[in-house]
Amino acid sequence: MLVEAHALARELDDPALRVFDSSVVLGLPRDGSPYEVASGRPGYDAGHIPGAAFADLAGELSDPDAPHPFTIPSAARFAAAAGRLGIGEGTPVVVYAQEGPWWATRLWWLLRCFGFDAVRVLNGGLPAWRAAGLPLSDEPVAYPPAAFVARPRPELLASTADVEQIASGAAPACLVNALPPAQFRGERASGTRRPGRIPRSVNVPVHTLLDAETNRFLPRERLRDELAAAGLLGAAPVVAYCGGGIGATLDLFALALVGRDDARLYDGSLTEWAADAQRPIERD
Repeated sequence: MLVEAHALARELDDPALRVFDSSVVLGLPRDGSPYEVASGRPGYDAGHIPGAAFADLAGELSDPDAPHPFTIPSAARFAAAAGRLGIGEGTPVVVYAQEGPWWATRLWWLLRCFGFDAVRVLNGGLPAWRAAGLPLSDEPVAYPPAAFVARPRPELLASTADVEQIASGAAPACLVNALPPAQFRGERASGTRRPGRIPRSVNVPVHTLLDAETNRFLPRERLRDELAAAGLLGAAPVVAYCGGGIGATLDLFALALVGRDDARLYDGSLTEWAADAQRPIERD
């Protein structure tokens, strides 16, 4: 599931390999207004891994008709977009991001959600590539179109109704919030006008699963310790959320790294939850 920079460099001559920069630039207004979303394409154009193409998470790989950004698209839309990117049978994929690795894990999760498992994440992303002294390119890349067959896995998604049951205590499950502690406590806005968390949540911030200096994932044993301490490795079902369904995919990726691949994502996350004033929000 993870690939290191030098190992990826040795694979770049493989004609079947598809490498994607899936970066998005996200602004968080101080007043709690919705996130300001901008494409990561300019950063890609300035310098990317040689042979890598750009995957538009905020545009082609999201539902354009949904009320919230980054909503998972229909199977037909995703299959068409993935096919245009050149992803199909026999095309192993590596995804990375220019900064926060949650953009890469979001594309990992989307591909997995539609039945495609031959995808790895570059550990440490583009900073790790640069730190290894490996070259960059500013030549745009487009792979030949492919036939992507979507095989949806609805069991990897949690609906708002599912989360309402968990929050009320009617359904036993572990609800995990991937936001920073200040946002979890409701001290700082998280892209919604109602700061705080969904009731019955535990907090596993994405940064606790990464090395602070390199943004690389912690060794598996340390990941296991962090996740076990939060109660995520027991028998109870796990549902992860964040502000808009992006950061939580990093928690899901970490869980999969230690063998728990049945956790679900609440895709709408707090953006959807907090939009309804009747849904409860907790603050410290």
